[in-house]
Amino acid sequence: MSENESKVPLPNLEMDTGTPPRPDVVQVAAGADNAVDRSAEDLEAVFDVPVQVSAILGRARMQVGELLKLGPGTVLELDRKVGEAIDIYVNNRLVARGEVVLVEDKLGVTMTEVIKAEKN
Repeated sequence: MSENESKVPLPNLEMDTGTPPRPDVVQVAAGADNAVDRSAEDLEAVFDVPVQVSAILGRARMQVGELLKLGPGTVLELDRKVGEAIDIYVNNRLVARGEVVLVEDKLGVTMTEVIKAEKN
């Protein structure tokens, strides 16, 4: 990987400093009036950490007896309507909502809304 490829800028979601951002550095809020310059290189240690990503189309409740009767071609009614956004979880935490898309004969998900986590 070349030096330019490893310097992918991270988005600045918390601050609006009024100055145009540099393409290789992002300012991240570090306190009330302080900011720290960060780049993707700072996160390199976690790039290969595996995470579980789940796209939840909907849910259904049923008894075990009903579950055992399901077979090929059975229609299962979910708690969502057609066209309603699906939930995207990373490590069992809701992070976004999106839509199902078809990509070269495979299902995919496009994120339409990122859910901002509440800090305690």
